[in-house]
Amino acid sequence: VQLQASGGGLVQPGGSLRLSCAASGFNFDDYAIAWFRQASGKEREGVSCASGSGASTTYANSVKGRFTISRVKTKNTVYLQMRRLKPEDTAVYYCARKRHYYCSKFGFTQGNDFWGKGTQVTVSS
Repeated sequence: VQLQASGGGLVQPGGSLRLSCAASGFNFDDYAIAWFRQASGKEREGVSCASGSGASTTYANSVKGRFTISRVKTKNTVYLQMRRLKPEDTAVYYCARKRHYYCSKFGFTQGNDFWGKGTQVTVSS
């Protein structure tokens, strides 16, 4: 099982970025995939999650209305479209596989069995 996050970078406040999480080594449709972030000196927090089909999604309150998670089956990839970025969104972003089809089976912090390496997002003027 492998997950690879990419797409991070430096962006000005109010700008947009799209992160990608490329998955391999398992049946992509069978598992929910979640995004997390960890800012320097802070604990890791859940950002968003999409069910195996992508039809069911969840978001942290801090990103609702600004971030959109989606998945493309033919590319085995989960995307996190981030808009109206704020300096407080600065963090290393990670994707993880949930041990279930649905995100709701676990909370954000539980049921994550494989993690990708992170990608740095910096929001600064």
